Amino acid sequence: MATRSDSTARSGARLLPALSLFTASAALLTACGTSSSTATPAGGTSTTGAAAATTAGAATSAAAAGSSAAAGSTSGTAATSAAAGGKPVTLTWWHNATADPGKSYFQSVADAYTKAHPNVTFKIQPIQNEQLDTKLSLGLESNSPPDIIQSNGGGKLRAFVNAGKIQDITAATKSWISTIGATGAGWTNDGKVYGIPFSLGVVGFWYNKDQFTKAGITTPPATWTDLLADIGKLKAAGETPIAVGAKDKWPNAFYWDYLAVRECSKEVLTKAADTLKIDDPCWTRAGTDLKQLVGAKPFQTGFLGTPAQTGAGSSAGLIANDKAAMELQGHWDPGVMQGLTSNKNFATNLGWFPFPDIAGSAGVPGAALGGGDGFSCSVKAPPECASFLQFLMSKANQTQLGVTGFGLPTVIGAETGIKDQNLANLLKFRNTAPFVQLYLDTTFGVDVGNALNDAVTGLLAGSVKPEGVAKAVSDAAASQ
Repeated sequence: MATRSDSTARSGARLLPALSLFTASAALLTACGTSSSTATPAGGTSTTGAAAATTAGAATSAAAAGSSAAAGSTSGTAATSAAAGGKPVTLTWWHNATADPGKSYFQSVADAYTKAHPNVTFKIQPIQNEQLDTKLSLGLESNSPPDIIQSNGGGKLRAFVNAGKIQDITAATKSWISTIGATGAGWTNDGKVYGIPFSLGVVGFWYNKDQFTKAGITTPPATWTDLLADIGKLKAAGETPIAVGAKDKWPNAFYWDYLAVRECSKEVLTKAADTLKIDDPCWTRAGTDLKQLVGAKPFQTGFLGTPAQTGAGSSAGLIANDKAAMELQGHWDPGVMQGLTSNKNFATNLGWFPFPDIAGSAGVPGAALGGGDGFSCSVKAPPECASFLQFLMSKANQTQLGVTGFGLPTVIGAETGIKDQNLANLLKFRNTAPFVQLYLDTTFGVDVGNALNDAVTGLLAGSVKPEGVAKAVSDAAASQ
């Protein structure tokens, strides 16, 4: 299971400038976050393990329990025909939740929808994250494209929209789109709705509390200098400081992206999304910072060949099995780890902290890097597709999403389902961040984003200089 499916797409496009930042963030965070930071407890005894270990049965029963309320809110042509016993419809649904809790959660929602609409059944195909982009590109070009597709907004979605592969669902969502506030901005194009985000998260460090304690680290690092010092402490204690799934490339970009967010002003980031020119010195400083990190040798042996989420030897598996102290990843990471270890209590030893600030830099302190996970209807999908998306986005089903620990809900008020303290802390950080920068490989569009990921991987390998990442992005942009 994984939720970053936007990072290695194959068709070219660039992101609309207005979508490059998840704001002007005040709008997003006011719309989707103010109520959640109020509802999220500041403390508590729940653990990540409690959320991550939610059973498939619990997810199924909870979603089913909420199905009558959710089904009651479903409206439109599809809902009317289904309720009246319309002609049989099979919805083909492609998503990247290949393991629990996400896989069971999505199955339970589909089952609940079928129970409320007996003429609608599902053919669900979970696809490994790193394979999803290629399969989507091929599937949408075929004569029988999937009806419901994983769609994470930004440049990739815009490419599919411009190619005529994605359905305009503006009219079908008009009655309820306001329930997600401003979080849907990344799934719109020219004022039209082409998808719905069911989760919006941010990237940060997941860490092993016991290993930090063993190394004498009592407080997670708040600054870049602190992080480098803690890496030294962990190495001295015999621990591997950081696990990274460098083989898959997109996790590597998290480091350069975040360092750019720390080193560059918001104005520079916005301009770069608009012009694809990254000639400000701050971009090179981000590369220099990353080279400094690589020079500290914080990663596991053989990190360039390590996958991010596949098998116990992946970077997520190393954290889950106490083989490394921390990993820079998204909110989904504990859910991935759950399927990679036999220790079902592993998550009780997990903590989370945001990417450290850099003193004296031009970046906005506390700004976040993140992205969303959503779904779109292919252009040939029946009306039941949009009807199901409404059902999926009911408050009952979104609340259960939070309970599973699989995602961070976008429906206002559904954040009350989040009981895990780490996710509550993450959500608070998201909601109070000055702005949330969309992953830069998505911001810059598909081809330029792939060039970025390749160059950052080269920097980690020692074959690309600090200024080389910015050059690779500029060269890829110029060749479009």
